[in-house]
Amino acid sequence: MKTLSLLAVLAASTVAVPAFAQDRDTSQDFNGPYISIGGGGTLQGNDNGETVLFDTNRDGTYGDQVTTVGGANAFSTGFCNGAATSSANRNCRNDKDGPEYFGRLGFDKRMGNFVLGAVIEGGRSVARDSVTAFSTTPASYTFSREADYQANARLRAGYTPGGGALFYVTGGGAYARLDNRFSTSNGANSFADNGKTNGWGYTAGGGAEVMVTNNIALGLEYLYTDIKDNDFVVNVGPGTAPATNPFLLNGGGTDMKRSSDNFRTHSVRGTLSFRF
Repeated sequence: MKTLSLLAVLAASTVAVPAFAQDRDTSQDFNGPYISIGGGGTLQGNDNGETVLFDTNRDGTYGDQVTTVGGANAFSTGFCNGAATSSANRNCRNDKDGPEYFGRLGFDKRMGNFVLGAVIEGGRSVARDSVTAFSTTPASYTFSREADYQANARLRAGYTPGGGALFYVTGGGAYARLDNRFSTSNGANSFADNGKTNGWGYTAGGGAEVMVTNNIALGLEYLYTDIKDNDFVVNVGPGTAPATNPFLLNGGGTDMKRSSDNFRTHSVRGTLSFRF
């Protein structure tokens, strides 16, 4: 709702075109190449129901139960959609929202009041997505990920009522270099992981731009981005744990990964563009 309200404000501001803009040739607005910079906020909603999956015999198939010597579920205490604050399953920290910034190259082709364009964009957001598993030991096992940098290539289509303002929808492919992190309160087993991964997905949204001079435009935009990340795995080994350790009972080690391979974000950002 906040995004829709902001877009409405921007749209309303275009009704009364500033006096200096009335002297421009608006027939050339939103036509040709441009560069943009921008920034805003990234929202990372909690992934309700996300868990951690286990492969206790390391056959590549996840969904095994980690059991104790007595046959009990070693993770019966459950999971939380966030980062652990203790070794017990309570009061997890929510996923982290944060600022973002980016640069953009674009080209628009105006046909009457309709505009078709293409955009290449790159930048960074500090939003973080976490999930935690809790064992009956008790111990916590937290997976977190955020994007070191992101890029996308997308198309956009819009309508400009005689120039001055442009209202558009946009969508295309997206990429992210993901910084995966793992932490645990388990000091007995050994843990190794494959670190940073490459994620691919899509982005879609919409926005509005207003020309404030012949070459400069201000804009407001919303983007939803869904990146698929299925490559991060944590390998659990013996460490100093005895052979009766639940991670070791079914083959000497266990692999762990997140149940959700989707890194989803919502972005609301402002843009400053220079049109050539």
